[in-house]
Amino acid sequence: MASKVLPALLLLGFLVIVMLSFHPRPLQSAALKIFPPKVNPGANYDLKRYWMVFLERGAHRTNDTALAAQLQEGHLQNIRQLANAGKLLVAGPFGDDGALRGIFIMDCKDSAEVVSLVSQDPAVKAGQLSFSIRPWWTAKNCVFK
Repeated sequence: MASKVLPALLLLGFLVIVMLSFHPRPLQSAALKIFPPKVNPGANYDLKRYWMVFLERGAHRTNDTALAAQLQEGHLQNIRQLANAGKLLVAGPFGDDGALRGIFIMDCKDSAEVVSLVSQDPAVKAGQLSFSIRPWWTAKNCVFK
């Protein structure tokens, strides 16, 4: 009798594991893979352009801790000024020590305005940071007003 119970228990255990790990997905038509529907995001919601600024490690890094602290304070003051003016919506550093140091998301009329504002940052002026800019679109009131 024990020779029949053990295989039955193993089979039952296997079935429980399969049932717990099964995640059903809806069936998709093969036609949708061949002829995907055309999506026009602007038709469903109002899109707004923002500017994503990637702050990168600059070519002129300093080992002078007093100067680095002074540049960081100036950088933070610049962030506060841009935020108070409504031009900077999001700012923050990345959590690793890679070449990409942080981001800004800015609400400006064009890339020239972004370049003008970011170029005034003391850390950028000193060469501690450099930057690149990309236009970024999202639905109005989705994240920002």
